[in-house]
Amino acid sequence: MAETILGIIGGSGVYDMDGLKDKVWRRIESPWGAPSDELLFGTYQGQQLVFLPRHGRGHSLTPTDINYRANIDVMKRAGVTDILSVSACGSFREQMPPGTFVIVDQFVDRTHLRPKSFFGPGLVAHVSMAQPVCQRLGDAAEQAAKQANISYHRGGTYLAMEGPQFSSHAESTLYRNWGMDVIGMTNMPEAKLAREAEMDYATIAMVTDFDCWHPDHGAVDVDSVIAILGQNAANAQALVKAIVSLLKDRPDACPHGCDRALDHAVITAAAARDKAMIEKLGSVAGRVLS
Repeated sequence: MAETILGIIGGSGVYDMDGLKDKVWRRIESPWGAPSDELLFGTYQGQQLVFLPRHGRGHSLTPTDINYRANIDVMKRAGVTDILSVSACGSFREQMPPGTFVIVDQFVDRTHLRPKSFFGPGLVAHVSMAQPVCQRLGDAAEQAAKQANISYHRGGTYLAMEGPQFSSHAESTLYRNWGMDVIGMTNMPEAKLAREAEMDYATIAMVTDFDCWHPDHGAVDVDSVIAILGQNAANAQALVKAIVSLLKDRPDACPHGCDRALDHAVITAAAARDKAMIEKLGSVAGRVLS
């Protein structure tokens, strides 16, 4: 079995958890620019954890302004093997009311202002996003939710919108009719970049509202979202604590191939690859480029 270093991307409601020991904030440099914040290293029941505040401490970054490439790159440089993404979302489904944790298994990306790949001119790669999250992590998240007695829903499609504004009623109704389950602003291109970095990744979407499609609920506002976020914070910590022991015995190779996503993805011929890009991709893709 391989060593697990669990990375958690989320807010203060996650990383301010009781029982976290040996805590130290550490800045890691990235060739992709500045990440959202320093990384918080700590241990829980002997298991090493690495936390990254997605919006920075104090929530100073909009979803569009987050440097997703730097965030994933520094997690990889920190030795993180598995990423659990914890984020707020709105719901399009009556059976997913506020307070529900949705273990997402699919995404629809409607963002348009964010760099979405580590690769580009001089070094091109195409990874599969057919199954965008790691089933092994999803299974562990489900088991952890059961152990912590958290209301959850296994499976669901997360629509990522650009934001920072919430949806119009017409948009909300359209997305619901498309068959979307939840909506958020942050998990794309995060999930795509984690796949390119060959990191096991799973999303826990914490429902804070019914978006604005619901006839019995008013428009989404920050105050109501924050109120539910506060209620969700304790459950988020409980889920992280429960999942730690479930991920200690990590297989040497991901049974779903997440850690080998680049095996057949790089299409640029070796002789034509840009040397500066190869160096920049050293952490993310060094396994297949060295």
